[in-house]
Amino acid sequence: MKEIPSFNGLIEQSIVQNWDLDALTDFKGQTLQFHDVARKIEKLHILFENSGIVRGDKIALCGRNSSQWAVAFLATLTYGAIAVPILHEFNAEQIHNIVNHSEARLLFVGDHVASIIDPQQMAHLEGIILNIDYSLIISRTDRLTYAREHLNELYGKKYPKYFRKEHVSYYREQSPDEMALINYTSGTTGFSKGVMIPYRALWSNYDFACDVLGKTIKTGDSIISMLPMAHMYGMAFEFVFEFLHGCHVYYLNRVPSPAIIAQALSEIKPVIVIAVPLIIEKIIRKKVFPKIQNNRMRLLLQMPVISKKVREMICQEVLKAFGGRMYEVIIGGAALNQEVEQFLHRISFPYTVGYGATECAPIICYADWHTFVPGSCGRAALHMEVKIDSPDPQHVPGEILARGLNVMLGYYKNEEATRQTIDSDGWYHTGDLGTMDADGNVFINGRSKNMLLGPSGQNIYPEEIEDKLNSMAMVVESIVVQRDNKLVALVHPDLDEAKNMAFTREDLQSIMEQNRNGLNQMLPAYEKISEIEIHDDEFEKTPKRSIKRYLYQ
Repeated sequence: MKEIPSFNGLIEQSIVQNWDLDALTDFKGQTLQFHDVARKIEKLHILFENSGIVRGDKIALCGRNSSQWAVAFLATLTYGAIAVPILHEFNAEQIHNIVNHSEARLLFVGDHVASIIDPQQMAHLEGIILNIDYSLIISRTDRLTYAREHLNELYGKKYPKYFRKEHVSYYREQSPDEMALINYTSGTTGFSKGVMIPYRALWSNYDFACDVLGKTIKTGDSIISMLPMAHMYGMAFEFVFEFLHGCHVYYLNRVPSPAIIAQALSEIKPVIVIAVPLIIEKIIRKKVFPKIQNNRMRLLLQMPVISKKVREMICQEVLKAFGGRMYEVIIGGAALNQEVEQFLHRISFPYTVGYGATECAPIICYADWHTFVPGSCGRAALHMEVKIDSPDPQHVPGEILARGLNVMLGYYKNEEATRQTIDSDGWYHTGDLGTMDADGNVFINGRSKNMLLGPSGQNIYPEEIEDKLNSMAMVVESIVVQRDNKLVALVHPDLDEAKNMAFTREDLQSIMEQNRNGLNQMLPAYEKISEIEIHDDEFEKTPKRSIKRYLYQ
């Protein structure tokens, strides 16, 4: 294995090498070049130093993706402090809890978060800084107040002529196992744990991305950041890799609605698209399926001579919907709907599905789209081992275990949870169930926590039933729960379509009953659905867009 270099040294190297290139852009807003990022980092370092922040102190960040969020994060790491990224979708109480639990001394916030938090609930916090211009919302120490009020003066004294490349010099971590950040899991269990991510895991994920994408993605290429940077998936593969590689990252710093995403894809034409299944499925169902699910197209697709050309034409249309330039679409965070996946595979669309966890910062499995096996989530990533805890891993599902450089140090201030998750041999127990074929491709069956027990002790994976149900008429999303030993499906229907079709409530209930009958014909007796309940509101989700199942059990 190659020697692990300084991660902060790589940040320093990228800034110096790409000094005059565009680095970070807020979509429809400002652009920072690499030298702008360096100067802003330096100012924050001066602020930290003069306000008494020392290496190892925690600095929390909570706000929508933006160039200023990215700068504050880089400044924290390169100063030697520990970053605590907090998902801005968390409510005020969750933010307060994480700030307090992590013992953060400073908190950077966006304007929305600034309006909902209560500083009185975070008594040990020394200051709250607004991400937009790094102004102080609240200061509880004279040193912080003075440092911010005299920041330009302090900067001018330190660099009386000009801040240049040779001035860029960052903290080099003392060892690869040093903690770089604490990332709090959102999860669907209602219990959030602080994952301690070491520098080696940040480097290992970056090295993996260089290995699989480094020759495809070039310095100066553009990418869109759609996923929250406070989540390891978005941070590692829509920010860290690209920044270190000299790419230009665009932030959708508004709510990434389908319309905004479509506009951004069309204008920016990213070289790679990284997304969760929900985004991909919405684009396919709304933009593509309506065009091809007519009798003429179905007929053409059934004609052997013509069907290949038709599939190629459809593939080009789908590629256009993603900007037309990208090498592949990487999907992760949850399972891709089978109907959508089969469609993408049939038209030879360049997509792949990866697998990871916050505890692995995040990558565990991946395969390039050329070698990707549909239905799988790839093979063990670079620097990682994966095995199935099963007497027959190819045929009997068992817990997926992972080991390697990506694995966390443990959970912050929670040794018991750490012992339950990482065993004495260093294997991380994912809590996911899966199988592995002879080539090492991993197939996920579901979360072991979500597994239900059938009437005769059969294992029921609700995700597999939901996947079938989600492809049926008028269904947007669903959850399968167990009540009195019977399975009930909760469905959020396509209410916009129902309105367009002038469907009544009775019509919707009739459609759902037809869906139930059709679904049950595909399922074994112990998995049959006893009833479907209609939910008018979307199901509550984590920022990773997983449904919070525990709310509906």
